[in-house]
Amino acid sequence: MALGNLAQRFLVAVVAIPILLALFYYHRPEPTWLVIFGASLIAMHEAFAMLLPAEDRRAALVLGGVATAAFYWLDPAALAGYGAPPAALLGAASAGSAVPLALAVVAPGLYFLFRFRDIPTVAARYAATVAGFVYAGYLLTYLAKLKLIERFHPGDGGDAVLIVLIVAWVADTGAYFAGRFLGKARLYEAVSPKKTWAGAWGGLAGSLAGVVALKLISAHWLSWLDVALIAIPGGILGQLGDLTESLLKRSVGVKDSGALLPGHGGLLDRIDAVLFIAPYAYAYLVIRHTIG
Repeated sequence: MALGNLAQRFLVAVVAIPILLALFYYHRPEPTWLVIFGASLIAMHEAFAMLLPAEDRRAALVLGGVATAAFYWLDPAALAGYGAPPAALLGAASAGSAVPLALAVVAPGLYFLFRFRDIPTVAARYAATVAGFVYAGYLLTYLAKLKLIERFHPGDGGDAVLIVLIVAWVADTGAYFAGRFLGKARLYEAVSPKKTWAGAWGGLAGSLAGVVALKLISAHWLSWLDVALIAIPGGILGQLGDLTESLLKRSVGVKDSGALLPGHGGLLDRIDAVLFIAPYAYAYLVIRHTIG
């Protein structure tokens, strides 16, 4: 007898969570970056499978991988742990945005200039390629950049990464049960017919409860104001990220972005909320550590 969707999700979590925790709390940032970089490649592959014809996907994935790696490794915080001289760190700070931007926009432009094939579709294919780099590559890389807080505040990096996943995934659990038992009023039926207002409120409650629990267990450096300012805006952004991916899938006529994770669909289906939460959490926590 086949396992139900909830049971499959539980089994995936039982296997994945201990591994992820070990990586995120390891004292070096490289394992965290490596697993997130691998996830970004899978997510880009799934995005390009939805948005691009087959003949463009391999080149888009290679270029996207190079661009995404540059987006991380040209961050001065990523280089700071390797004894880089101040001049190199200054250069990285200066080029850290220009090079990834050029790789995301100029490199695909050159590819299509010399491999355009069907000219009337070039604009859509070019736009989809750039969007795939930023959406599935750069946004997810902010999760790896959160671990770099460890360079300057030892012990905080693992918590910072975990906060994003808690806001996204505990919200998903809260939304599931609240939507199932507390109400059926549709949230945004045109985009995601199964989502309800009760689920949305349950998701926010789950985000807040999850971050509160992390503060009490591990992230004692968070203030109660931090908890509210991360969990509530982050929970809202996560639900908007979920709806955005649903809109993309609906626009191309697919139910799931892939079939990688039993009970979850594709990886992109599992991290759609993370993509919108991670940049916000990164900005908030970097500012918080700078002025706090």
